[in-house]
Order: sequence, then structure tokens, then C-alpha cells
Amino acid sequence: MWTDTLGRLGIRAAQLLLVGTVAGALVFALLGLTVVVIPTLIAIILACALWPLVRRSRRIMSNVLAAWAVFLGALLVLGGVGTGLVFSVINEWPNLVKQAVEGFNQLRQVAEDVMGDVGLTVDQEQIDDAIETVTAFLTSAEFGTGAVMTISAAGTFFTGLILLLIFLFFFLKDGDRIWAFFISWTPLHVREKWIASGDQVQHIFGGYIRGTAIIAAADAVGITVALLILQVPLALPLGVIVFLGGFIPIVGATVAGALATLVALVANGPVVALIVLAVVIVVQQLESNFLQPVVMAQTLHLHALVILMALTGGTVLSGIVGAVLAVPLAAAAWGVIKVWTGRDTEDGAAPVQDAQGDIAEAHDPHSTETKDEQEAEVDN
Repeated sequence: MWTDTLGRLGIRAAQLLLVGTVAGALVFALLGLTVVVIPTLIAIILACALWPLVRRSRRIMSNVLAAWAVFLGALLVLGGVGTGLVFSVINEWPNLVKQAVEGFNQLRQVAEDVMGDVGLTVDQEQIDDAIETVTAFLTSAEFGTGAVMTISAAGTFFTGLILLLIFLFFFLKDGDRIWAFFISWTPLHVREKWIASGDQVQHIFGGYIRGTAIIAAADAVGITVALLILQVPLALPLGVIVFLGGFIPIVGATVAGALATLVALVANGPVVALIVLAVVIVVQQLESNFLQPVVMAQTLHLHALVILMALTGGTVLSGIVGAVLAVPLAAAAWGVIKVWTGRDTEDGAAPVQDAQGDIAEAHDPHSTETKDEQEAEVDN
């Protein structure tokens, strides 16, 4: 009775329900362990991006020294950027607050004039009542509870940051050995596909982070130079926000550009804001039409609709962090699917020998041979 069309459809539906149930349970379990899962995912992606530096460093130093060199170098770069951002905000914050207050007063005056023209009036007593309401909330128990939750969230953030740094170091030091250990448990008849899958994921993660960083840096430099020329406050912090926004495809750069335009409007007036808006549009058009196709040509092979769906799902599941991780994870999943369906060679994927070289190197950590020499021996 299960051999007819309806029976086969029933079997397939049952299989889909079983797979969906297992996948849903897995996602639910991972969401309960976000303090560990998110740092692990970020560490894996960053390790893939930094792995070429580790491999080159291993040619002249031990695995431990290579991992420390790359790890500390990345920390120095990120720490320098963060320090510069903090000092820039501290130096320009009073001026921005003053200009924001002036802009708010001007905006309130315009709103009162418009409301007066249409017959609506807002007296000072109503404004004072609104201020008192806000003040009462800020001093209430509800706000105190929110502050405690904020402190708790800050503690969770620093815990995740420490785990991220620890995981990143060990992935840089022993990433190839960890992957070789997992590969050793796979059946022999599918081991090559597992090796190719790992190589594909490393290629996608590393290429995505490096390519996105190049594109985001180009956007940030162009917009920051314009903000500095126009003397917009917080130009450097806004440039950093533009850079970070570039890691959220489609919407990140747009939101960051809108924020820069808003700051220019409050601090410098509508004329400067329009100029900033024009610069943002021009820079993003140049990036999307000329730079992105060259940099990301061999990395991200996803339709815009798939990217939007991944962004939406990631944001719903894990907020801004999910939005950042959703696209590279979706691209990596698609790369693995192509490997297992035999379509990975159509888009010029990296050969399987690259991953096999890493695994061979992992099994022989004291070997001084380079990867090219190992491949030559295999060919012979």
C-alpha cells in the first residue's frame, strides 16, 4: 500500500516532518546556549578569515607562536580602533550635545508654528507634564528593573567576549587538528565529501569576512572623508559605525548612512545633511556596482531574496548578532549542499586537496614541509 503515489508522498512527508522536528529541537537547544554558541560561531568565522596568516606564519615559527602572533596582532588592530573611537566620542560629545539641544529647540519651534497654523496649540504646561512623566519613569521601579537587566546583559556580553577570545586562540592554534579529529570519525566512503565540505566552509567564511571588510572599509573611508570635510561632529565614530554596518548586507550600510545624515542634519543643518546624503548614495552605488562584484565574486553565491530571508530569520532568532551571522552561515550551508550534490565544481570551488593538506599537516605538526611540497609528494 506504500508503493503507490500517495504512499510515497506519505513516506516523504513523514521524513520531512521528522527532519523538521529534529532541526527545530536542535535550534531550540542552541538558542538556550547562546552564551556558548554565538562566541563559538564568531570564533570559527574569524579563525577562517585569519587562517591564511596562520599558515604563512607556521612556515617560519611553531604552531603556538604563529597562533599567538596572529591572535595578538588582530587584538592590537581591534583595540586601536576601539580606543580611537572612545576618545573621539569623548572629545566631540559635548559639542554634539549642545548642537543637538539647539536643533531640538529649533525643531520644537517649527512644530509649534505649524501646529499654530492649523489651529492646534501646545502650552508650556503640557510640555512640563510630559517632562515630569519621563522623569517619573526614570526614577521608578520599572526603570530600575530595566537597569538591572541592562547590567545583566552587560555581564553576559563580557562573558561571551572572553569565551570568544579563548575559542579564537585555540581555533587558530589547533583548528586543523580539531577538524582532522572530527574527520577521523566519518565513514571512508564519504570522507572526501566531508573534507571538501570543511574546505568549502573555510573558503566561504574567510572570503566573506575579508571581502566584506574591504567593502565596508571603502564605504567607511569615503563617507568619513566627506564628514571631515563638511566638519560634521563624530565623523570618526560615524565612520566606524558605517564600517560595522557593512557586515549586515543590504540594510546595514543603509542604516549607517541614514544615521550619518541625521547627525549632519541636527548638527550642521539641512544643506550639509543633503550633501552627506548625496555622498552616502554615491559611495554605496560605486561599491555595489564596481567593488562588490570584484571582491565577492567567488565567495557569496546567494540571491538577494535568500539574503533577506536569512537576515530576517537571524534577526528574529538572535537580534543584531543573528543578522550579522545569518548571511555567512546561509552561504556556508549552500556551499556544503553543493558539495554533497556534486555541484561544487561549477562555481570554481577550492579543490579538495587544500583541505587534505591541512589535515595531513594536522597529523604531522612537527613537519617543516610547506603545503606545496606536500602536494608535490602526493602527486609523485
